[in-house]
Amino acid sequence: MLRALFSTMAKLNIKDVNLSGKRVLVRVDYNVPMEEVDGRMVINDTNATRIDTTLPTLDHLVSQGAKVILAAHLGRPKGKREPSMSLRPVAEKLAEKLVRPVAFVDDCLGEKVRQTAEALQPGDILLLENVRYHAEEEANDPEFAAKLAAPAEAYVNDAFGAAHRAHASTEGAAKAIAARGGICAGGLLMERELKFLGEELKQPERPFVVILGGAKVSDKIAVIDRLLEKADALLIGGAMAYTFKLAKGLGVGKSLIEPDKVDVARSAMAKAAARGIKLLLPSDNTVVTPVLTDKLDKKGNPIMEFQNPRHNTEPNIPDAEEGVDIGANTIAEYVTEISQAKTILWNGPMGIFEDERFAVGTFAIAKAVAEATENNGAKSIIGGGDSVKALNRSGLGDKVSFMSTGGGASLEFLEGKVLPGVAAINDK
Repeated sequence: MLRALFSTMAKLNIKDVNLSGKRVLVRVDYNVPMEEVDGRMVINDTNATRIDTTLPTLDHLVSQGAKVILAAHLGRPKGKREPSMSLRPVAEKLAEKLVRPVAFVDDCLGEKVRQTAEALQPGDILLLENVRYHAEEEANDPEFAAKLAAPAEAYVNDAFGAAHRAHASTEGAAKAIAARGGICAGGLLMERELKFLGEELKQPERPFVVILGGAKVSDKIAVIDRLLEKADALLIGGAMAYTFKLAKGLGVGKSLIEPDKVDVARSAMAKAAARGIKLLLPSDNTVVTPVLTDKLDKKGNPIMEFQNPRHNTEPNIPDAEEGVDIGANTIAEYVTEISQAKTILWNGPMGIFEDERFAVGTFAIAKAVAEATENNGAKSIIGGGDSVKALNRSGLGDKVSFMSTGGGASLEFLEGKVLPGVAAINDK
């Protein structure tokens, strides 16, 4: 059942409890990109954001004298041991960041884990191996969850990015520990996620401007509907804008669209009009001619090349062309709206920003959001995923109020869904 927009019950936090001397199972999100260098998997500092965001929680627990047992997943090993998805390199990077030893066990349950956990001293940290090496993790198997929780006396969830999954490490283990009277609390990152995505958007300072991009309307149907109950302006970009254009009867050429979501787009536009909310679509675009090549990507799929990029100011996109970014006129219009905002929520890029030729719109929006925050005192909340990546690439990540670590989790939370990993934390 959906709750009131952006609200959540106040949850117990590690600042509210004393975990001194207790063995604490801490669920973190260490699903970080790695690359192979000289036969070893390594993590560059530019890819260590998810590790960095947990450091305040770990510092707090260590200073309290807790015995920290970290659980996390990496990739999708589908219940099998995949050496490239081991968390051992994460233990090394974490030790480097904390400037203290981090023990590592090559499994997440069993006798070796029990012995290592029991030997922990106050302030020690142990990282368990990838919980997804066991198929029972994603199945939320109660027996597996109980074994995972066995060494711990308390539970902390600091993995908002995985909180929308009802898995053994995000829900089952918490319930097992709670059933024997143990504390289940949120970490400092979890607290910030709930504060900015929940409390700060419950009664936003106005104007409240929402920027939505990305590929699919279907990913954001419920979010759009909920935001139209709250926003003053909704700026649409990315490929999802072409489904909206199609709903208006405009030509979209070969642009990425979802024909079965046209009715959803029409409904959103009607709702915005009825409520007096600005719903802005791109008035111009960067378009290309997509050409199928005989090259294959890593998955064996044919590679499409984008040729002849140009600025299209017509309402319709020509039949042989594809829209890949918002144009200069749209950028100017969107920047004006953003500059007047007091609260900004941004989720999704404006184009195929991974290609620098089509990153102009996304980076212009990133700059506008950062400037509104710095110069206008706006509260800016970035909804995870590619928007965070774009801000970091443009060097503006530290110029906004908050960047969520949750992609799917932030969207589901904004929809008003109850996240299993949040629900498993004790209420205050």
